[in-house]
Order: sequence, then C-alpha cells, then structure tokens
Amino acid sequence: MHINDMVTDAERTGEPSFSFEYFPPKTAQGVQNLYDRMERMYDLGPKFVDITWGAGGRIAELTCDMVLQAQTFFGLETCMHLTCTDMGEEKVNDALQKAYKAGCTNILALRGDPPREKEKWEATDGGFQYARDLVAHIRQKYGNHFAIGVAGYPEGCDDNKDEESLLDHLKEKVDMGGTFIVTQMFYDADNFIRWVGKVRERGITVPIIPGIMPIATYASFIRRANHMNCKIPEKWMAALDPIKNDDSAVREVGKVLVAELCRQIMTAGIVHLHFYTMNLAQATRMVLEELDWLPSSQRPRQQPLPWKQSLGFGRREEDVRPIFWRNRNKSYISRTQEWDEFPNGRWGDSRSPAFGELDAYGIGLTGSNESNRKKWGEPKSINDIASLFIRYLEKDLDSLPWSEAPLSGEAVSIKDDLINLNKRGFITINSQPAIDGVKSTHPIYGWGPPNGFVYQKAYLELFVHPDLYGEVIRRIQTRETLSYYAVNQAGTFATNAPSEGPNAVTWGVFPGKEIVQPTIVESVSFLAWKDEAYRLGNDWARCHDANSSSRALIEGIMNQWYLINIVNNDFHDTGAVFELFDGLQVKDLDTVVSASSPHTNDTNGTHKATNGVAASN
Repeated sequence: MHINDMVTDAERTGEPSFSFEYFPPKTAQGVQNLYDRMERMYDLGPKFVDITWGAGGRIAELTCDMVLQAQTFFGLETCMHLTCTDMGEEKVNDALQKAYKAGCTNILALRGDPPREKEKWEATDGGFQYARDLVAHIRQKYGNHFAIGVAGYPEGCDDNKDEESLLDHLKEKVDMGGTFIVTQMFYDADNFIRWVGKVRERGITVPIIPGIMPIATYASFIRRANHMNCKIPEKWMAALDPIKNDDSAVREVGKVLVAELCRQIMTAGIVHLHFYTMNLAQATRMVLEELDWLPSSQRPRQQPLPWKQSLGFGRREEDVRPIFWRNRNKSYISRTQEWDEFPNGRWGDSRSPAFGELDAYGIGLTGSNESNRKKWGEPKSINDIASLFIRYLEKDLDSLPWSEAPLSGEAVSIKDDLINLNKRGFITINSQPAIDGVKSTHPIYGWGPPNGFVYQKAYLELFVHPDLYGEVIRRIQTRETLSYYAVNQAGTFATNAPSEGPNAVTWGVFPGKEIVQPTIVESVSFLAWKDEAYRLGNDWARCHDANSSSRALIEGIMNQWYLINIVNNDFHDTGAVFELFDGLQVKDLDTVVSASSPHTNDTNGTHKATNGVAASN
C-alpha cells in the first residue's frame, strides 16, 4: 500500500498512526538481533517501516535484504531509502528492481550525504545530481508502482540554511513525482507548524510526515540534536540537564516531553508520525505508551486475516493457508515462495503441487546448540518434556521447537485443558478454541474489516505415544463431529476425512463480501508439515550430545510417536477435543531415559489399540 494512501486513510478515520525507521547493522549478529526486534515491534502496530540506505557494497545489499525480509516474512509494509551517493544509474536500477521483486511499493528518494572521505557532495559519474533527478527517474522507470517520498527540512540541512531555497527544491521534488514528505528530526513544534504553513503556501499538498526522535539517553539526545542542528527548547534542557547521569530518569522525562511534542503536532492537523528508532525499542515504546497509542482491548490492532500476511511479490492477494504453520509463519513462506500462484478465495487447483524442501531459509530449528540447551534445558524424561510445554503455556517460555513466537492470547480459554494434556504425556504443539460468531473487532479473536463476525472450529494437534494411539483413534471414530489426520515419521498415515478436499477451520462473514475461509486443514499440506514437524524434533535432539539421555529421549519420541490433528466440526463446542483423552495417560512419565535404552520399543509403525493405557486418577 502506498504511504500517501495510508495517511489519507488516517485523515479520513481520525485515528492517529505511526511508523518506524531502522538502519542496517554492521555485524551478522546485529542483523539477526534487529530482525527479532522488528518482528516484536510489529505488534506495536506501525503502519509501515523504512530502511535506510547504506551507500555502496555490503551495506547497500543489506538494505535490499532487509526490505525483502520485512515485506515477505514479517508482513510489514516497507519503504526503502535510496540515495544518489556513489550510485550510478545502473546501481539505482538494480536497487529498484530488488525492491520491486520484494513486493515493496514505497521509496524515499534522497540525495544523500557525501562519502566520509569527501567534504563536499559530488555526483557519481553517470549518476544523479539532485534528489529531484532521482525522483523523476523512478517515476519514468516504474510509473505509479512506487509511492515516492522526499525529504523536508524544517530547520535547514547541512549545506543549505536558506529556507526559501529549500522550499523551492521541495516543490521541484514533488512536481517531479514525490507523493509524500518525511521531515528531518526536530524538537521545536512551533517552528515545524510554521514551516508546514510555508510548505502549503507553495501549493504543495502531499502528506507531510514529521520525523520524531525519542530520547534514550541524555548523551545520545545531545549528540543527535547537535549533529542535525536541531533547536532544543529551553524547558527541555531545564528538565533533562539535572538528571542527565540517570538514564532511567532521562527516559521517563524524555517520553513525556516527546509525547507533548507529538500532541502539539497532531493538534495542528498532522495524523501520522515517523519514529527514528535507532534500532531500539524501549524509548519509542515508552512514547507510544504515554500517548496511549499501543494496541489494547479498547484499541485493538486490526489485522486483515487471522495469520500474519506476507506482502512479498505476488502474495498480497493470498488469503488461505493451512493451520499447521500457524506458529511458524516464516517457514511456511519459505516453503511456498516458489509457487506461481497463491490460494485466493478457496484452497484449490491454483496451489502449487509441491512444498519447498526442508533446507530452505527459516525452516530448521534456529539458534545454536548451546543456546537451545540453555533455553530448553536437558530433558531426561517425558515429564521433563511436558514441563517445558507447560512453562510455555504459562508464558514462562517464549518459544518451543514448534512455536517460534510466544503463546497467543486466544489460547487463554483452553490453557488449563492444554496443561492437563501435557501433564498426562500428550505433547501439544498447536490448538485453537471454537468461536461462534464474535465481532471482527474483538481484541483477541477478531480479524478482517469491521462490522463482520468470525468463527472457528476447535483444533488440536499433538504428539501421541504409540501405545495410546490406537485408543485415541478408536475414540475419535465414535464421535461423528470429529475428523482427524494422523501420521508417524515413517509415513504411516490414517484419516477419517471424507475426501482430500480442504476443511475450513476459520471463516468470517462480512458485509458485501463472500464468506472468507482463511485457514484450512487438508491432507497434502499436512504431510508436508509432517516432514517439518519431525525435522524440528530431530534438530532439537541433535542439540544434545550423541550419548546423552536427552538425545535418546527426543529421538525416541520422533521415531515412534504419532502426530495427530483433530478438528471438531461442531463449531459451538470446544470441549470434545479434550474430553476425547479422559482417562488416558502415558506410563512411566518420570522414568529417566538412558542413552542405550530408549523409553519405548520401536513399533515400526504398528500399534496395539489399548496397550500401555493408564487410567488417570
């Protein structure tokens, strides 16, 4: 979506909106840490993020990679900075093509600063002299595909303090095709409001987005203000100088000052603010909290679908996915990125015939062996495994091998049932409660446009001990509303589904639209997920020494246990998928597995219906 259209929507609804800026880190670990932070900050509700341009070489490539990551895997609308510095036309065209293929539809076109070894800015041979030339080139090359942002300077820029001259340049950039303006950081609200008036007097009507720099520490606040020649109001210095050596106090006072700046700006008719995060979350989050702009039950973050939508090339219309990857969004996108078409409207013949291989980016278990052992310990019994899952359900752990994100809010209503299952040796890896027509604006279950209603069937996916597998299947078969798919690592597959077609487990009813069915269960994708699910378990096992109890325990579960998913097709009822397991419990939960003696005998895909069943007390 174009940024100027986002701002127009905010003006229409009267709802304030905001965005974040990030820059490419210098180290590989820094990049990974930033990706993790960007994904967490997604939940704060930014309308878009932008990625600064690192002129030349590896950093320029990293900008393009970050845009691809944000658009495709995080579902973040992304604006890519592009500068004229050290960029000939060929390099510019290459960067634009990468942005286009990443699904990016917004560019911030800048002249850029001179390279460090040069005091004065000079155009590269075959490059662009001014930002207006870059704007004209983008518009000529890509038509209206990109919204093009240009820079505004309420307090002047390094090599030009003449306000009238800068306003002339701004008008030229907009006339060449600029569709929104992002300003340099400032702290003087009165001067900004005055400057906006001067901009409008020039006949410039495109949206103006003010750049806001939160205050993290006193030293960084002063350094950045001096670097950008920002005027600091006297009352700000009076408030901050006495506490300058107390970072915590500076952040507390700073959030109030910056929030007041934001309120003054909004009072003048501005509806969207752009936060320069400096790749940090705390100071920005504190300002948003002070403004009361963070998502909450009173102000829920609206999402178009019940899962995180990819904005990668060709995927914007995708609106159907299997539920199996509910907790592993990046993996699903990786395994389907080579598809020519993505399911839209219904899950049918438009899908690709094959999921990608398991060696693609983002599919295997992340983290080093050491970090995973530190996170999940060294389990030696089934009860140790179950305890990890219970800690996750209690929000004492923020991830598991099969869940890359913390527990979602909708699990609260079934948390006790899930904990009870794990205590009895059933390892639950995915679930959802039944929902019978809640409003689409519901803070936990809602999705899609307003004035609609959403529904879902109860769903449970878990690993089941081979000695209990037969009894579980027998019980399912006696309940006509339950359907299941079951498989083990060797590929022994069973189902009672009436056909290979999809079974919708979430759907929504909205005014003026066909019923939307965004989440389904079906056999082909379940078998693709089966390979990944067992791969993750085996990756976890290999985090432990080959002769360890932990490795023997986890490998034994992967080699012998069944992966089962169960759907209750009566969407009024959550309880049946849990009542199914009443009276069942895995034996010897506390028995420590030795490296030479796996905890069960290898069944080679066979089972006895009731062998090993223990009654729960």
